[in-house]
Amino acid sequence: MTPARAVALWRSAGILLALLLSTPAAGHVGGTTGFATVTVSGQTVRYALTLSMAAVTPELADRMRLGQPGLAPDYQPLLAAVEEHIHISSDGRACQATPGNLTPPAMEGGNVAIVVLFACASEPHELVIHDDLFDVLGKDYHTLANIEWQGGSQQFVFQPDIRETRVTIQAGESASGAGSFFSLGIEHILFGFDHLLFLLALVLRGGNLWSLLKIVTAFTIAHSITLALAAFNVLVLPDWLVQAVIALSIAYVAAENLFMRRPVSHRWAVSFLFGLVHGVGFSGVLRELNLPASGLVWPLLSFNLGVEVGQATAVALALPLLLWARQFKWEPRAVAALSGVVLVVGLALFVERVVF
Repeated sequence: MTPARAVALWRSAGILLALLLSTPAAGHVGGTTGFATVTVSGQTVRYALTLSMAAVTPELADRMRLGQPGLAPDYQPLLAAVEEHIHISSDGRACQATPGNLTPPAMEGGNVAIVVLFACASEPHELVIHDDLFDVLGKDYHTLANIEWQGGSQQFVFQPDIRETRVTIQAGESASGAGSFFSLGIEHILFGFDHLLFLLALVLRGGNLWSLLKIVTAFTIAHSITLALAAFNVLVLPDWLVQAVIALSIAYVAAENLFMRRPVSHRWAVSFLFGLVHGVGFSGVLRELNLPASGLVWPLLSFNLGVEVGQATAVALALPLLLWARQFKWEPRAVAALSGVVLVVGLALFVERVVF
């Protein structure tokens, strides 16, 4: 590689790394996520939201005096935003929100807990929940909600284009809101840059179509196994460790592309091994809901199917371009350059997740 190409490679790596590390919240969920528990008890609906301070927009942070020297944070604007942008109605009549309360984060940048009680005119039979928090927290925000009542529950993902859900309250019946978890799974893989970097590194030197099929299939089987085990809390690993190994998997496969002459023969095994770790990473959004096992099956299946669709879409878009490039003499140099960039990014992510 000439000095000029080496400089260009490192410059590209630096730019890509800066872009990725400037948006850490988008690594796995396609944005920031709040976790809501909506509990129906008689004529009262309790809305409890756990929200990372990373979800707060710069404009809202200014109003809250976050990071302003000499000034104590004021969490009232965030509490007011939740009170104003969450709407609940029972059987066609609006439930009235009572003044809520907010528990500040235990440490800087931690989670806040917000609770708002809604008083309904009668015990709900049909509950409508409308979430407009995206108007203050941004278009990349999601709310994962577990709606529960005596003898039943339902899960739903509120998104900028899916802001409302309608729930029939009936003892002994549960529903899953599976469609919203399907779209969340698609977003999780398509906007999860570390998973996409891993897939890119895998297929850059993936060999023929049969080899590529084995690689993708091995990754699918592996992450489906550990996604289920982790979601049901059978397999529990520290989140920092999982995220660090995911970053290391990116760097390792990129290094194979650069320094091993024939990585294709065992690439499916590498895909399976690291796919097990990626599956644990996928499970985070489901585990945060603390769902009982009986309420987790359909969200899990729907979310995993969405991940598979997102993964298949990414591979289907990349493969024609990769196969087309193989007819040219410059293809090995392009693979090496891309692998070099991915290696740098993977190592940087690993250091960031272990040290910081």
